[in-house]
Amino acid sequence: MSVTLKSPEDVAGMREAGRLGGELLDYLTPHVKAGVTTQEIDALAHDYMVNEQGTIPATLNYAPPGHTPYPASLCTSVNHVVCHGIPGDKKLKDGDIVNIDVTVIKNGYHGDTSRMFFVGKPSIQARRLVEVTYEAMWRGIRAVRPGAHLGDIGSAIQRFAESHGFSVVREFCGHGIGKQFHEEPQVLHYGRPGTGYKLQPGIVFTVEPMINAGRPGIRCLADGWTIVTADHSLSAQWEHTVLVTDDGYEIMTQSAGTPAPPPEPTLAQAS
Repeated sequence: MSVTLKSPEDVAGMREAGRLGGELLDYLTPHVKAGVTTQEIDALAHDYMVNEQGTIPATLNYAPPGHTPYPASLCTSVNHVVCHGIPGDKKLKDGDIVNIDVTVIKNGYHGDTSRMFFVGKPSIQARRLVEVTYEAMWRGIRAVRPGAHLGDIGSAIQRFAESHGFSVVREFCGHGIGKQFHEEPQVLHYGRPGTGYKLQPGIVFTVEPMINAGRPGIRCLADGWTIVTADHSLSAQWEHTVLVTDDGYEIMTQSAGTPAPPPEPTLAQAS
């Protein structure tokens, strides 16, 4: 596994790109409401990235091997869509939950982050799923420190999500990031403590668990991008980009509107 340690210059560039990614989500937040289409949200995001931030939308025309170019400047995944939902002309309605996943490029560096949004009043199950997924991401992030292993992150996420009756999507994972959109290492959201790559200062990667209300199975729609739950259950995802520091971690995708972290778990809760 070829993992790139980031230089101080790289870290400064990643910090700026990450902040801009967070600020893009801040800007979009008041627009996520009933009656708005995800295509309209995409247009707002594209204009803000290009004309206000001077950033490049990393997803637009992104085409990994075997895929047609992705046609939008962000991903909007509504209700049972797990990830990579393509913005369209269907209007958001009261009760929907939606993940907005953005990646901006600034001076060659990628800032990758996503948040969940409630449209109007969510169901009890939807609210619980979104809140558990958020804490699951944070459980994973709080396992990050030099000498820890990637399996520690995945285990923390998996144990917390499954303890609440939810399931972890296996086919997608977090990833290293920098001047490339996707780098090593792959960061699984399940696993066993003490296994996998050993972390060291200077590594930057995303933690972005996808958690389903039902079973973990997924399928891909005919567009080649949109991933949905196989059983049509709700799915949620949150994402931050994280730097391994000398004594722990730094969230690189913080902005003024970033939701506050959940309280630190007690020793009993963490076990």
